[in-house]
Amino acid sequence: MNSDIERLYREVMKDHYTNPRNKGLMGYKESSHKFNPSCGDDITIEANIENGVLKNVCHSGQGCLICCSSASVMCEVLEGKTIEEASELIRVFFEMLMGSLSDADLTKYEDALEEAFVYQGVSKYPARIKCAALPWKALEEVVLNHK
Repeated sequence: MNSDIERLYREVMKDHYTNPRNKGLMGYKESSHKFNPSCGDDITIEANIENGVLKNVCHSGQGCLICCSSASVMCEVLEGKTIEEASELIRVFFEMLMGSLSDADLTKYEDALEEAFVYQGVSKYPARIKCAALPWKALEEVVLNHK
């Protein structure tokens, strides 16, 4: 990845950290709390699921820039998706973080991942993968429990 793209990706993360979207819990019954003791990231995800669609997804918590911005991006990307679409994008996001997507698959899913695509560079920093994945793990649990 060239430095201009990395700079742009850092700006997206910083914007979502500074101006988080969908922050604040709404009391939806579908929720999951996750904590990463190695770095202190602490996140709760809630979702309002109607007729198999993630109508609203929100988050609350504290942690590093990567974790908190990832929660904000995730809410925007997955809100309005069906359970099946969300499950697929969560799977793809995890594979991207692990660096296990081929270049062809990265290209294939870039548009679907929207701003979540900026976390592809996290795969170079194994200690930070958990930070980016934590909110997505929480929503994955919500989706699995809903099924």
